[in-house]
Amino acid sequence: MRVYVAGHRGMVGSAILRRLEAEGIETITRSRGELDLTSQADVRAFYERMRPNAVVVAAAKVGGIHANNIYPASFIYENLMIETNLIHGAYKAGVDRLLFLGSSCIYPKDAQQPMSENALMTGVLEPTNEPYAIAKIAGIKLCESYNRQHGTDFRSVMPTNLYGPGDNFHPENSHVLPGLIRRFHEAVCDGRNEVIVWGTGTPRREFLHVDDMAAACLFLLDLPKDVYQAETQPMLSHINVGTGIDISIMELAEMITEITGFRGIIRFDRSRPDGTLRKLLDVSRISRLGWRSSIDLREGLEETYRWFLDHSSSVRS
Repeated sequence: MRVYVAGHRGMVGSAILRRLEAEGIETITRSRGELDLTSQADVRAFYERMRPNAVVVAAAKVGGIHANNIYPASFIYENLMIETNLIHGAYKAGVDRLLFLGSSCIYPKDAQQPMSENALMTGVLEPTNEPYAIAKIAGIKLCESYNRQHGTDFRSVMPTNLYGPGDNFHPENSHVLPGLIRRFHEAVCDGRNEVIVWGTGTPRREFLHVDDMAAACLFLLDLPKDVYQAETQPMLSHINVGTGIDISIMELAEMITEITGFRGIIRFDRSRPDGTLRKLLDVSRISRLGWRSSIDLREGLEETYRWFLDHSSSVRS
């Protein structure tokens, strides 16, 4: 098998690439400079030339609340183009199996917790990341539609909030967990006794280590077609991937203070948006198939902070 990993330089894609290579599976990668995924002609030519057996769509434009608010057009356009070209191109090239990576933000902001796969499109989305969520929903429906019309084997996984080595620690465009790691670390380095955290601290989030996500992706990619489809009937739809455990932003901030050694005051800026009050995935479907996460949050945070320290010169911009 030859597996093309789209987005191999991102946090998730690089973790999947490491896992595939550790298992001796031949991989295909292309950087953004080598292949423009928003170009249908370039993607089609790439497929015709390389002929992968399987494709993992981990390429996406991603960011936190701030980035989604500032660049909504970029988020919906780039993600729609990337997934459309890769999924349609895989069908035209006769790819045996494809795995599309989505996001838990596809679910309605007021969805019943924990959020099951059946909650998709049953309510209004969270406004702060609606364009990104709509693009990801379109990717799921693309996979469903090609399976129904053409008999393809295109699968979709919806991960909870991911973190780990290779994360984005940008001061404005990062997600909450790496953003907090950087903020508390810099407070320690600068000798400050106060750190401001956006929102009230009460929203609850679920966090999955990226190496667990990579393991889940390979697990789902390896499942026989009939087993996967039996679990995702009647729509041949998506499967949630998470830990099944959530934590408040306040609890997360307190845990990061311990790991970074910050001894000051945490102040919550209530004028800033909280986003969805709770986001916990129902992971019963993947659990029934035989997969569970294995990396504890505290353990994963400590590893992520060590990675941040080792790469601080390249992530401080």
